[in-house]
Amino acid sequence: MVHGIFTESAYTYGIPMLTAKQERSVHSPPPGQTTSATDWLESAHRELVNRIVISPTFARCERLSTLLSYICDMALKGRESDLNEQKIGQAVFGRSQDYDSSIDGIVRTQASRLRQRLDLYFEQEGAEEPTRVVIPKGGYIPVFMPRRLTDVTVEVQPPAPKAAEILPATPAHTPRSGSQIIPWLLCAAMACVLAIVLIQNHKKATEIPAASSIHPLWSQIFVPQQTTLEVPGDSGLVLSHVFDHRSISLNEYLLGDYRSTNSNSPANPLSLDMRSLRTEVTNRRYTSIVDLEAAVKLALIAQSLHSRLQVGYARDLRPNDLKSGNVILVGAFEANPWVELLERNMNFLLHNDYKAKVFSVINRSPHADEPSHWDSKLDDPQRRVYAVVAFTPNLSGNGNVLLIEGTSMAGTEAAWDFVSDDSELLPFLKRIQHPDGRIPHFELLLGTQNMSSSAVHSNLLAWRTSD
Repeated sequence: MVHGIFTESAYTYGIPMLTAKQERSVHSPPPGQTTSATDWLESAHRELVNRIVISPTFARCERLSTLLSYICDMALKGRESDLNEQKIGQAVFGRSQDYDSSIDGIVRTQASRLRQRLDLYFEQEGAEEPTRVVIPKGGYIPVFMPRRLTDVTVEVQPPAPKAAEILPATPAHTPRSGSQIIPWLLCAAMACVLAIVLIQNHKKATEIPAASSIHPLWSQIFVPQQTTLEVPGDSGLVLSHVFDHRSISLNEYLLGDYRSTNSNSPANPLSLDMRSLRTEVTNRRYTSIVDLEAAVKLALIAQSLHSRLQVGYARDLRPNDLKSGNVILVGAFEANPWVELLERNMNFLLHNDYKAKVFSVINRSPHADEPSHWDSKLDDPQRRVYAVVAFTPNLSGNGNVLLIEGTSMAGTEAAWDFVSDDSELLPFLKRIQHPDGRIPHFELLLGTQNMSSSAVHSNLLAWRTSD
C-alpha cells in the first residue's frame, strides 16, 4: 500500500484549506455606510458561523469547519442551487469534476458528522445563541432558525426602509409621531440583539483557552511552554518498499544503505537504471498530504494550549529524541520506522506481506470473538483498510507518544480523523477513563474503506488500555 506523495500539486491543494479558514470572517460594511435590516441579518448569520468555526467544538475539525463555511456562504449569497453533493465534493474536498459521488461518499459522510458537531456546539458553548444553524437531512442547504419566540420577532422583521414604504399613507390631520417611532423601535431591537452578540463573542473569546486546556488527550500531548516533536512519514521510504518488495528495519533506515545505487534486494532484483531511479527518489524528502494536514492542525492545537510544535523529518531523528518529552509519530513502519521501537510493547502491530500483497494488523492477544489478525488485501472489492491509534509512554517513561498509523494513506487518514474529531474521540476517552478522570494509555483499532485514497466513516473494532 503506497502512501500518497507530497508533491508541488499536493502542496497547492493543501493551501485552499488554510485560505478558506483565514477568509471565513466576513466583515461588516465600513463605518458610516447605511445597511438594511436584511444586510444586518446576513451579517449576523455570518458572525454566527464565524463563532462556530473558532469554537473549541470545531477548532480541531478543519474539514467540518471548511464545509460549514462553504455551504453557509453559498446559501447567504443565494446560490442554494450549487449546494449539491457533486459540486461540494469538488469545491471543498478537491474531487475531480467527473468523480463518482455514488462510490466516493465523502460529502455525505462529512455532512453527517457536521450535523452531529453542530448539535454538540449548540448544546454546549452555543447554548445561548439566539439563532441555530440546521442542515436538514437529505440536503446540504443550511437553515438559520430562531431558538426563542422573542428572537422570531427580530428574525422576520422586514428591512427598515421597506417597512416605511408599505405603511398606509398618513392623513394630513393625523399626528406623525406614531409612524416616526417604528424605525426607532426597529433600531432599538437591532441594537439590543447586536449587544447580545458582542457580549457572547467576548465571553466565548475568553472561554476558548480554558476549554482547550482541559482536553483529556491533547492536554497530555501539548504541555504549556514545552515543545512537542511531530514526525511525519517519509514517503521516499514508502517508494523504496515498492521498489524492493521488502521491509526496511529502523537500523537499516538509519544507516541509509537502502538508498544506495549498489543496494539490490534479492526479493526483487533491479536493473542499474531502476536502482538509479530508486536512489534519486528515495533520497528526496517527501511526505504525504495527510501528514502535512495533520502537522498544520497540530500546530494550531499546540498554539491554543500555549505549547509549541516542532516538526522533524524521520531520517534526522535519533533514539534519544524518543526518550524525553512528548512525540507524535504519523504513519506506519513503512513510512515511519520509529514506530518499531514502540510496537514491541503494543498489542496491535502492522505487518506487510509483500509477496501475498496483504497488509495486516496483528492481534497479539485476541479477546473473545476477536480475530488474530485483520487483513487489507490489494484485490479486496470492499477496499477495507485499517488504522491504529496508540497513546503510549515514551522510551524513558517520562513523556507520552501518540502513534497515528494505517495500512494505507486512507488508513492513516482515518486514524487522524478519529483523534482530531472530538465527537469520535471524547466518547471513547470517557469510556476508558479511570474513576478519578485520568485517561490511561491506550491502543485502538479502526476499520474503514479506501475510496480514492481517502477514508470514509470508520468503525472502532477493538481497543486495549494499560496503567
